[in-house]
Amino acid sequence: MVGYVLRAYSTLINRGLCPKFPAQSFTTSTTSSISNHPFLSKLLRGSISDVKAALDASDASIIQANDNASFWQSLVSSLNYSSPQKAQLVLEWKLEKLMKEDEIDQNKYSELIAFCGKVRNISFAMEVFSLMEAHGIRPTSTTFNSLISACLCSGNLVTAISLFEIMDRSENCKPNLASYTAFITHYSKQGDSKSMSLWYSAIKEAGFAPNIQTYESLIAGSIKSKQLNDANKFYEEMMMSGVTPSASIMEKMIEVLCQERIMVRTKQFVKFLLDGGWSLNVKMMNKLLHLYSELGGVEEMEELLKVLISSKEDIEILSQVHSEIIRIYAMLDRLDDMEFSIGRMFKQGLSFTCPDDVEKIIGSYFRRSAHGRLELFLERIHGSYKLPRSAYNLLIAGYEKAGLQEKLAVLKEQMLDCS
Repeated sequence: MVGYVLRAYSTLINRGLCPKFPAQSFTTSTTSSISNHPFLSKLLRGSISDVKAALDASDASIIQANDNASFWQSLVSSLNYSSPQKAQLVLEWKLEKLMKEDEIDQNKYSELIAFCGKVRNISFAMEVFSLMEAHGIRPTSTTFNSLISACLCSGNLVTAISLFEIMDRSENCKPNLASYTAFITHYSKQGDSKSMSLWYSAIKEAGFAPNIQTYESLIAGSIKSKQLNDANKFYEEMMMSGVTPSASIMEKMIEVLCQERIMVRTKQFVKFLLDGGWSLNVKMMNKLLHLYSELGGVEEMEELLKVLISSKEDIEILSQVHSEIIRIYAMLDRLDDMEFSIGRMFKQGLSFTCPDDVEKIIGSYFRRSAHGRLELFLERIHGSYKLPRSAYNLLIAGYEKAGLQEKLAVLKEQMLDCS
């Protein structure tokens, strides 16, 4: 079987159908755990010729302690970003280690092929596949799926489809749900809803039930292609099938609702989400506040705040809503409501985090010529919030315009201590 796979791949290359992607063009955001890992630093500092020796020397103390797919994927991706040659040497070392230890676990080879895909090295992925079968290890559907995913990660769609067709004609490596989902995910990222839907139909025809990964890609792809009705359809189907939605899907559905701009449905969904024990994150709340500000106004936000407080939502989320409500009252010069909201926020142990919010409050007091109330506000936040230079500039300009010269000398003296 492997010979057929490699011949098909070679034919596609000769026809110019398998584009090559330089490893240098691949970028990734690595986790903080690997970016600060001493072993990564050691490999980055060392020379290219020392990479395999460093891997051998650290095998027992470091490598085995982190012998999991996520560690190696992050390590290879991080190295590839700075030194593609070193990343390639790590892949070679991993393959040599599998061969030396006569590893028979197909999953180990599947993982290595997946690492190759992350750095867009399809040629070496094919080599891993070839050596695996040459050592008497029969490929599985999982192995083929890793190879397909590696091709799709590199944008090498033609080869990926050829591999799928080989699986379809085989006796022992038939396409499974992961095979179809890989293509759906690929087209989802492209925003190609038509091709995505075709592969989704193929899943149904093959008799597979979509899983959470399938639905995540379907919903994300529908949003990217502006097919909001499809996103709603896939979400409803997922819920009807009993698949528990992920936090990612909930976030995407908030995005759908905010794009549809239907306040009633949005409020119902937020209540359903909170009643179900889900939490809102900062990104979701930003979208909701923007929608509430445009359609519902501050009264809708007040209602939202009550719901969030009763559900004991995260402090950071509550802070967002408090700040937005105060900001709107300040812009409307509704001083009584603004001061009540400030006091309510303080009672919950929260304070200002954004200089712009404080400056909007100052501006509101000046527009209403409420200089005494402004002084009380400044006293109230003294000690818990340090005014930035921009706020002092605003205060000086406001007092000068109001002719309150006695305030200026004090402010200018305080301003000297402001960084």
